[in-house]
Amino acid sequence: MSAMQRTFERSSGNGARAIALAAIVVLVAAGWLLTRHSESKPAASSAADVPAPIELAPADIASVSLLKLTQTLPISGALGPLVQTTLKARVAGDIMEISVREGQAVHRGDLLERIDTRNLKAQFDSQQAALDKARADLALAKLNRDNNAAMLHEHYISQNAYDTADSAYQADLASVKVAEAQLRLAQIALEDADVRSPIDGFVAKRLAQPGEKVNTDSSLMTLVDLSHMELQALAPASEIPTVHVGQTAHFHVGGFGDRLFEGRVDRINPIAEEGSRSITVYLEVANLDGALRGGMFAQGDLTLDQTAPTPAMPSAAVHDEAGLPFVFVFADGKIVRRAITIGLASEEQGLVEVRSGVKPGEQVIVAKIDSIKDGTAAVVKVPAPAGAKDPAAAAVPAKV
Repeated sequence: MSAMQRTFERSSGNGARAIALAAIVVLVAAGWLLTRHSESKPAASSAADVPAPIELAPADIASVSLLKLTQTLPISGALGPLVQTTLKARVAGDIMEISVREGQAVHRGDLLERIDTRNLKAQFDSQQAALDKARADLALAKLNRDNNAAMLHEHYISQNAYDTADSAYQADLASVKVAEAQLRLAQIALEDADVRSPIDGFVAKRLAQPGEKVNTDSSLMTLVDLSHMELQALAPASEIPTVHVGQTAHFHVGGFGDRLFEGRVDRINPIAEEGSRSITVYLEVANLDGALRGGMFAQGDLTLDQTAPTPAMPSAAVHDEAGLPFVFVFADGKIVRRAITIGLASEEQGLVEVRSGVKPGEQVIVAKIDSIKDGTAAVVKVPAPAGAKDPAAAAVPAKV
């Protein structure tokens, strides 16, 4: 082999080695770049997986507060006078005079009607005469008995003769008593011809007119006392165990606007209304100003129970899972699920008593939220003031 051939072979071997070395360097560099790229991708994806905080409006949150809760029962019914009476004639005769009309106020003892007394006066005079005769007969019988008693003492007459005189005296004494009773009856009939009011109240209806002839027990007039009214309300039989005498009700009456009237349970009917499952509850209503009238319709609520100031929150905040109540509490920028124990619920107030699980001052979520995880971040979205340049709301994790 010539020198030129050996030189060519050496240069060819050196070139191959250089090419191989360069290829190795390229592969190593490519592997390093791939490794760096793969290490940076999880970090970026993990940052993208962090969810944004839930935005809440101030109206979505409510505070647990110390409040008085009331449990009520809706009631409605018609009002009527607690005291009302229908006057009836106690004697027969023609109505001579009626001095009052419907709607007029009357007082106890006022003369309302007068019935013809001519026949009654004649009966009275007859009984007076009968009494006078009976008293005269009694005086004569007494004189005879006293004389016979003196003669019996001197043995001028027998005991039998004296007993006869004494018996006549006793008979005349009884006759006097009968005549006195008959005279009193005639006097009462004469007084009953004047029909007087037995109560303080108002004339509701006149049932007879002047000139009409009435008999005993004929209806003459209806009087009502409006100072005390009665509300008859129907309550479901299932609620009666919680209704008690003395409980208070507040109600409105048509035509009085926002004026609130008050009544008290006075009686509870022991029998349900026929054809229904309702029981009548009678409430006494003071009406000293006479504003309420019979037949008016009332609608309101009967207070069944009332608590002392106790921790309470809106009923909308309470959720239920398998019969176990819980709430979502907003604290430190997070929404935390917490089991609670509830007590009295007031549908009228929209509140529920909380006996355990949350404390006064803590904030609960009242908005409807679904599929939320315990510990989810949240912020309160405060609306921007009117006229602000930036209309976007500012989201801040703050208490409301």
